[in-house]
Amino acid sequence: MSVTMETSPGYRLLLLITMAGTTMLYSLTMTMVNIILPQLQGALSASQDQISWVITLNVLATAIATPLTGSMVAIFGRRSVLIFCSASFTIATLACGFANSLESLIFLRIIQGAAGAPLVPLSQSTLLQSYPRDMHAKVNGIYGMAVVVGPAIAPSLGGYLSEVYDWRWVFFMMVPIGIFSVLGNMKYVRDAGRENNYKFDYLGFTLFSIAIVCLQLILDRGEREDWMESIYIISLVTFMAVAFYMFVTNTVFTRQPYIDPRIFLNRNYVLGVILVFVYGSLNFTPLVLLPSMLQNLQGYPDLLIGWILAMRGIGMILGFFIAARMGRFDPRVGMVIGMACIGFSGWLMSLYDLNVGLSAVSWASGLQGFGCGILWVPLAVITFSTIPDNLFPTASAFFHLLRNLGTSVFVAISITLLIRTSKISYSELMESITPYEERLRFPNVVGDGDHDWTDGLANLVSEVTRQSSMIGYDNIFYFYALTCLIALPVLSLVTVKK
Repeated sequence: MSVTMETSPGYRLLLLITMAGTTMLYSLTMTMVNIILPQLQGALSASQDQISWVITLNVLATAIATPLTGSMVAIFGRRSVLIFCSASFTIATLACGFANSLESLIFLRIIQGAAGAPLVPLSQSTLLQSYPRDMHAKVNGIYGMAVVVGPAIAPSLGGYLSEVYDWRWVFFMMVPIGIFSVLGNMKYVRDAGRENNYKFDYLGFTLFSIAIVCLQLILDRGEREDWMESIYIISLVTFMAVAFYMFVTNTVFTRQPYIDPRIFLNRNYVLGVILVFVYGSLNFTPLVLLPSMLQNLQGYPDLLIGWILAMRGIGMILGFFIAARMGRFDPRVGMVIGMACIGFSGWLMSLYDLNVGLSAVSWASGLQGFGCGILWVPLAVITFSTIPDNLFPTASAFFHLLRNLGTSVFVAISITLLIRTSKISYSELMESITPYEERLRFPNVVGDGDHDWTDGLANLVSEVTRQSSMIGYDNIFYFYALTCLIALPVLSLVTVKK
């Protein structure tokens, strides 16, 4: 294809649609499978701990394979990698729908995670290399919808499919998108990035993979094992520290290291990966916390929870639309607005109680989605604004790795904070529950029903548990808002290329 055709608006539009569809293919699976875990547990006769490996090992495979993107492009070329990964991911997804045992499903989920991991960073780097830099804001606005709106709509879509049909349809519905992605990559992606004399750094890959696997296992199993009170967690921390130290040493003294250190010489890129770590923390945490809070403490049905998550998705789309049209403004303005909206939504959520209404939850969820949408575009533009074209695949892979790690770290911290502060609140509240507490004699305090001390004790303990759990969620959301506030000074260090 001639250069003129490759730079034509029509070709670029079709390439953008293809890359967005490729990204959507993978991003849907990030949260959709979480919804069907109860069904999977019953269908495959698995315990809760066993079924959790369906998620854990998929995340581990993704974490290992994401940084491989740059090396794969250097060895095989961009087009071959995209076609192979999208085809492998689609086949593995179809096979997941036919799985009849836990072992086979876990194996296929590992393949799915490894094959899908390069799709997001490579799709982004392909677009950034194909469009001129003055169009990156608009392109990232459209592409960003596929990156983060997919996981936003996945819970409600997955819940609907599993409830109306079967858990297998959560996988089957992604197959047409996968076929579209494969055909689009074959038609519109041009080969680039191959390096004839490239030598793969096997030692660097092994050491980095060990460190990442240990980190993910620490985050996934830490609370269950009581963190540093467990020899298992201590061993993982030791292996992670040693592997990472050896990886850094190997990177310094290797001619062609696994992760090219030149990307870290770029100031905006370093600040960008710090901020995308925070972004990953802020974007997906409400998807984990809100459904459990609304369902367990307030009895919201799945339909209402899906509506609330849909409001978040609408807010995201609006944020992306506005951000794409702010390309002529200083990107730091959009980043500040986005971070402020996210922080304010966290503060609103920290004021929730057990009587919070649907409108208040929907409003805060929509505002949070709007902030994430408007923050993503300038963040991506700033991060890659001064990166050389030949480093795009490696830089994009590490960028998305940090985004995923941010989610894992913050969710692990949030769950730990929820459990431990709920226990503290429960102990403090129970100190006031005695037969001699005069306030418990008043109906306006204890409510209607049987208030005999013996007969009503179970109900009283249940209510104290609910209240203490609600306090735990409020503490998480307050910590969420505080994280936004702490991250704001980093924005002042960003430089804008004139």
